[in-house]
Amino acid sequence: VQLQASGGGLVQNGGSLRLSCAASGRTFSSYHMGWFRQAPGKEREFVAAIWWTTSTYYADSVKGRFTISRDNAKNTAYLQMNTLKPEDTAVYYCAATRTIAAMLDYEHDYWGQGTLVTVSS
Repeated sequence: VQLQASGGGLVQNGGSLRLSCAASGRTFSSYHMGWFRQAPGKEREFVAAIWWTTSTYYADSVKGRFTISRDNAKNTAYLQMNTLKPEDTAVYYCAATRTIAAMLDYEHDYWGQGTLVTVSS
């Protein structure tokens, strides 16, 4: 499956953005989808995941502010980000896997190109 992330940009502290991850192929619904991010000088970290069952999981740092969702009819996953903070500034990547309970980057087989989110203070 090929993934293309979009929706990043510059937003003020407290603002919102919605990221999209468009997938190619007809088997999108069978993949678990994840969002990761990498801030300058830091390692890539888990942000959120949604399984094919639509169960969702979040990093503690974004819980209550971010919402992951998917639309299988559109082969697209989303990350709604509210109450953004400067520390959310990073390149955000979407990823796909068939590994059950995957929340680590090496467990994901397919990656989008990344989209930059910058939150100004």
